Amino acid sequence: MRRDVEFTSGEDTIRGWLYTPDEGDGPYPTIVMAGGWCYVKELVQPHYAEMFAAAGFAALLFDYRNFGASDGARRQHIDPVWQVEDYKNAISFAETLDEVDSDRIGAWGLSYSGGHVLIVGATDPRVKCIASQIPVVDGYRNMRRVHGTIGFRTFEQAIIDDRRRRFATGEDGFMPHAAPDPTTEVSAWPFPETYETFKELKVREAPAYENRSTIESAELLMSYSIDPFLPRLLNTPTLVVVAERDDLTLWDLEIEAYNRIPTPRKKLVVVGDSTHMTLYSDRSLLSQAAQAATDWFLEHLMDPVPAAVA
Repeated sequence: MRRDVEFTSGEDTIRGWLYTPDEGDGPYPTIVMAGGWCYVKELVQPHYAEMFAAAGFAALLFDYRNFGASDGARRQHIDPVWQVEDYKNAISFAETLDEVDSDRIGAWGLSYSGGHVLIVGATDPRVKCIASQIPVVDGYRNMRRVHGTIGFRTFEQAIIDDRRRRFATGEDGFMPHAAPDPTTEVSAWPFPETYETFKELKVREAPAYENRSTIESAELLMSYSIDPFLPRLLNTPTLVVVAERDDLTLWDLEIEAYNRIPTPRKKLVVVGDSTHMTLYSDRSLLSQAAQAATDWFLEHLMDPVPAAVA
């Protein structure tokens, strides 16, 4: 079952969907979830929400401010601090719902939001369990790697040029999420397979998706790091799912971040024979990642009080 919901974050109205199980009585353990770079709620995430609901969870899935059905004056602007705040306000909203067991709330995210949920889980004690999939962990290192030396010079110059233009005019400049040929057009994530996959997903399931963000979004990404928050994950069950050949958000950096999480209540799952984008385009691989998250939430959210570490 799915119904439309809305709540306030900052000065804007956030709109989303609440999934609940077809059987059983609430209140249900609940998973709060949102997407990555330029995502709208229709893109890939409903497949996860449906699996969570089938396993007995409620799932609250929403569009960030400035995206999709949600309000926000700076359309397609990605501010990770605001997005983390949207997650926390989604949790506050979930606590008001009869369908939600506010003592059993988990956070799920993928790609950019895979990093966000690690921050949310580290800073909001209401989060009792985390599932982070193919997360962005260090924006600067990520951008340096994926753009390459020459490409990064062009990327960085585009950011500086935009900053000067915004200072002079007050107007946002825009950059593609991805481009079909990254050698001829600067984009945030310079991968042809990203462009092709999201182009197909827009037609198939997410018509509200737009292949662009403000250029300032890329500048904010360059200052993004989950590293200061990892030491605070002392006893929160934390799952990290990575793709075996992920050279977009960089599986070596993801595993490096996983190893810095201090809680013994953690698990690393490597989806074999996969890439960042095949976890979107290949439903069998998507199902593996979704099942790993479902199993983790079943283990750690179905009991009203998670077991303490001896």
